Amino acid sequence: MIPPSLSRLPGPMSASSHASANRPPPFQVDPDIRTAWTPPSAIYHDPAYFAHQKDTVFARSWHLVGDVRDLKTTGSVKPFTLLEGCLDEPLFLIRDEDQTLHCLSNVCTHRGNILVEGEGHLPGTSIQCRYHGRRFGMDGCFLSMSGFEEAESFPSPEDDLPVAELETWGPFVFCALDPAMPFDDWIAPVRERVDWMALEALQFDAAGSHDYLVDANWALYCENYLEGLHIPFVHRNTLGGTLDRDAYTTTPFEYASLQLGVGTSGEHTFDLPGDHPDAGTDVAAYYFWLFPNLMLNFYPWGLSVNIVRPLGPTRTKVSFRYFVADETKREEGAGAGLDRVELEDEEIVEQVQRGVGSRLYDRGRYSPSGEVGTHHFHRLLASFMFGDAPPQTT
Repeated sequence: MIPPSLSRLPGPMSASSHASANRPPPFQVDPDIRTAWTPPSAIYHDPAYFAHQKDTVFARSWHLVGDVRDLKTTGSVKPFTLLEGCLDEPLFLIRDEDQTLHCLSNVCTHRGNILVEGEGHLPGTSIQCRYHGRRFGMDGCFLSMSGFEEAESFPSPEDDLPVAELETWGPFVFCALDPAMPFDDWIAPVRERVDWMALEALQFDAAGSHDYLVDANWALYCENYLEGLHIPFVHRNTLGGTLDRDAYTTTPFEYASLQLGVGTSGEHTFDLPGDHPDAGTDVAAYYFWLFPNLMLNFYPWGLSVNIVRPLGPTRTKVSFRYFVADETKREEGAGAGLDRVELEDEEIVEQVQRGVGSRLYDRGRYSPSGEVGTHHFHRLLASFMFGDAPPQTT
């Protein structure tokens, strides 16, 4: 598969054009993994690279932001901050009179006040700013405001609330500020493998879900996830005994990659339909990474979601969210003991963060057989940040 020309990708958002004045030195990653070198170590700790990524990477990507089951009825509203600590964009989800779900800016178009301050239901059929009384419909359109009777060319489209792009898949809600790719292209590899599952049956496990603070750059965390080389060393007593290393494969897609975890003899695996692409394979886990910072991990018991939230150049919050379909399989196979696996990953990634800060280290090489996913991630990162030729996948 060959990704579209980079001319399809929009540039950084106009409101953030000042970032280009402080653009850090660009880097490239050779498309041939056999000769390629990794990006410079500065991307993991230099604030200029982190600032540049806000508009070139995260503002142009899709993000998992909610569950449609939390917004069932007209007037249901849920405010949130998109990537707090990075984008810090105030938004809210709302369901209107036609049962349509919207994702809107949570900033009043008059003087910038935050509109929706709590999750729940609107008291009426409109949103009113408590600062000066400006009113908006549940679709974000301006309705009224006193004191503007003599204003010319008022109201205009700029008085409506800006709309963020919104899509749903299964029970999940995704939004994007200025997406560089259609949602259907982004989610396609996941749909191909798991749409046979009863996604609506997945139930959120609030008690089991946790946030982890990691003293490392967000990209290091993703890199660790994207390769299986470390499993027999870092996860020797956890994943190392449940997955067949010789059958472990990584397949890159346009904006994603799939690591296929094949179970060792006797391990719990999926009962796949006969026409499934992996029928006949003892799949213990599907590990999906979607650019730039989302992991969807499917096990026979359900789904583990990892959202990697950058907080700074060397600080990351990883949100683990569990959605369970079969509790009886929760502690079996590759999907068991995930909190312990996470702590093992945290420890090694924080150690690498200290290492890449060394004055004696700059770049490394890739394992052609074991770091296909990491190489693909780095090529995507370079493409989004600096407009290099888009990566190709086979």
